[in-house]
Amino acid sequence: MTNAPFKADHVGSLLRPESIHQARKDFKEGTITAQELYDIETTEIKRVVDKQIEVGLEAVTDGEFRRRFWHTDFLEHLTGVEGYVPAHGYKFKGEETEAYDVRSTGKISFNQDHPHVKEFIEFKEIVGDRAVAKQTIPSPNQLFNAGIRNVEIYPNLDDFTNDVIQTYRDAVQAFYDAGCRYLQLDDVYIAGLNSEHIPFNDSGLNRQELIDLALHVINSVLADKPEDLVITTHLCRGNYRSNWAFEGSYAKIAPTLFAKEKVDGFFLEYDDDRSGDFEPLEHIPNGGPQVVLGLFTSKHGQLEDKETIKARLEEATQFVSADQICLSPQCGFASTHHGNILTEDEQWEKLKYVVDLSKELLG
Repeated sequence: MTNAPFKADHVGSLLRPESIHQARKDFKEGTITAQELYDIETTEIKRVVDKQIEVGLEAVTDGEFRRRFWHTDFLEHLTGVEGYVPAHGYKFKGEETEAYDVRSTGKISFNQDHPHVKEFIEFKEIVGDRAVAKQTIPSPNQLFNAGIRNVEIYPNLDDFTNDVIQTYRDAVQAFYDAGCRYLQLDDVYIAGLNSEHIPFNDSGLNRQELIDLALHVINSVLADKPEDLVITTHLCRGNYRSNWAFEGSYAKIAPTLFAKEKVDGFFLEYDDDRSGDFEPLEHIPNGGPQVVLGLFTSKHGQLEDKETIKARLEEATQFVSADQICLSPQCGFASTHHGNILTEDEQWEKLKYVVDLSKELLG
């Protein structure tokens, strides 16, 4: 079993280099083949694996370089789900995202030929024994966003829920069989249940019913996970071109989800005032999941003040054991192909800073 999440970790996505942006454009225009695009992505994945190891990270990702969006690329390759272009994108602070989403078109199940599994096998070979190969996928709860469930196919929410659970149980097993031992579930949906006005919801359920349902879904997926597979979750309030979608502390979900969710670690946003204080951490069981505090922002390149980070760590230990605390940026650097507003050099400098401060402040 890995020691993940590590004292210095990161959420996963990395800024796409210009070579990938250009290759995607060339592929769309028909001047290169799908294989040529894939090969360019592979070259860049090898480069960023080396770079992550160079800055001192013990867990590395593929930067999500083969994806356009952090969630839709995985979800649209499930059986019974398709990607489509809606009339509008998601509403973020100050802008609307590129319009793309998924919806159910039939009974949902895991596609045993899912490309992400095949891509992970190649990625793990690139990493070798130099670090832990971390795989990120959207949480099953993302399928409960408004407009995804086709009520003609699934008039009963319980039937939809049961199929989503089985789909993800099969997905977890498929990644495990491919050699994955560190899997992260990215969950904007759960974070949204903290918001004063719950986004992405058309279920008719109230807040606590939605929280209870989200816990049921995750814990049912994890019920029989292999013992040597580490599964964490990342709770995000939106990350698009350095903007955010909603705000609210973790207080509303903490008594249920922090207390009872059977994950090995929580990656939590704590890079600004939108996330609230650390008091909700008191619900995380002592000696239980690791708490990866996202005290560093991926939204800009300026490095955080060390004394501020030190003071915030001391504050957090009032509510959760210091032994359970890790450090990371609050989110990835490019949840979508657009990327946040900072340079690659600033990205690597920030990740190295996380590693260096984790050694100094966490031991």
